[in-house]
Amino acid sequence: MKTFALAALSAALISGAAQAEMTTIKDVLGRSVDIDVPAQRVVLGFYAEDYMAIGTEQAFDNVVGISRDTWEAWRPASWKLYTDYRPSLKDIPDVGEIESQTFSVEKVLSLNPDVVLLADWQYKGLGMDVDTLEDAGIPIVVVDYNAQTLERHLQSTHIIGELTGQEARADKIADEYETLVTNIHTKIADAGLKKPRTYIEFGNQGPSEYSFTYGKNMWGAMVSSAGGDNIAAPFVEWWGPINPEQVIASNPEVIFIAGTESGKKSDAMVMGQGIDRKVAQQRLAGFTKRPGWEDLSAVKSQRVYGIYQGASRTILDGSMLQFIAKAQYPELFADLTPEQNYLDFYQRYLPVTPSGTFAVSLTK
Repeated sequence: MKTFALAALSAALISGAAQAEMTTIKDVLGRSVDIDVPAQRVVLGFYAEDYMAIGTEQAFDNVVGISRDTWEAWRPASWKLYTDYRPSLKDIPDVGEIESQTFSVEKVLSLNPDVVLLADWQYKGLGMDVDTLEDAGIPIVVVDYNAQTLERHLQSTHIIGELTGQEARADKIADEYETLVTNIHTKIADAGLKKPRTYIEFGNQGPSEYSFTYGKNMWGAMVSSAGGDNIAAPFVEWWGPINPEQVIASNPEVIFIAGTESGKKSDAMVMGQGIDRKVAQQRLAGFTKRPGWEDLSAVKSQRVYGIYQGASRTILDGSMLQFIAKAQYPELFADLTPEQNYLDFYQRYLPVTPSGTFAVSLTK
């Protein structure tokens, strides 16, 4: 199996030599990876929208494999939006999903890719299978938007730009993101205000059960980046549940409940493509009825907000950082229009524009 894959890979490299140029890419883990760019045969583990936004839609002409569940299963409304526009996405072979242990190294080998692009968490989850791929001569490049740090967002964007031959476009997107984040940080630092106590939860279980909150990464990192005092940080390192009594004892002044499109038939928080704003507000209000929450500062002042889970861990999340900053410091950021900015990114860099509810408050 490995011999066949190596032979086929060599043939592909020779045939593409005239168009491609060997370069060394340093990924987010500091690994130096030699690869012909622009990449002609790519297996994409995660960050499909980022790959398309940075590399352009044309970059998907060179995607020969995809971890389909990270798009279709996790964000089905987004998958439908894109496949309605570009049905050929459905024809890209599925290599399985690492977290659910369906990822198939054999399938990847059979596709003869010249690079496998993985998220940091996927690379770590592969374990010894990394050696199998690299022993077959298949380079692995690691990017990371999950960490929600400015450094890794920018580095990941530049890496995708190199892989797709869209360095100038990547520079533009990265510069816009850096400016957005820097402006938020500067304005908060200059104001010198007390950090609001903030709680954020993935509302996929509905009000009756506390689901995941976030510590150092994803929404937790974004709350901190936007000047909030994340009440979960001392108790949850990365992501996981928190004791309900701890939330009440911490008395958050601002609360965010994240949601996706997939909770329509329950009382889970719903946000995203095709979600009616009134429905999102009704679901959000349901969380304020939890035992003990009527006395929380955030509930009393109606500083409870819904936010789209699918707009985290991506270069598109700058608008969500704006939304969090505006909710935490309404006087400082009254002029921001985060939800419109989210849609504007699609209009500038992606071939589709979603419609629905991506950021919401109890009242508007």
